[in-house]
Amino acid sequence: MFRPKLPTMPQPTGRLTPPAVVVEPTTITPGTPTPPPAPTAPAPVPTSTRPTVQLTPGTALALVGGGTAVVLVVGAVLVSMLLAVAITAASVAVCAVVLRSLLASQHRH
Repeated sequence: MFRPKLPTMPQPTGRLTPPAVVVEPTTITPGTPTPPPAPTAPAPVPTSTRPTVQLTPGTALALVGGGTAVVLVVGAVLVSMLLAVAITAASVAVCAVVLRSLLASQHRH
């Protein structure tokens, strides 16, 4: 009952013969080396390509400042959402305690 059941591998039903592949040895004969290809002219650069962006110290500082601002804003939003959930949970707990005491005092009278 507690022994695992091992699956059995199915046996092939037809006759399987491996394909006959004959590998014949080849001889390597040294030949003449091929000359290197002739250098080609570089393709002309199209004039409609986008210019490359160069980071100057001013732009790098702006990027760092922007990233810091985004992180601070997202952090403030997340903290405020967490605080809202905590306040809601506390108020629901207080309401539950008040209702429980009201119901318990009503049963006593």
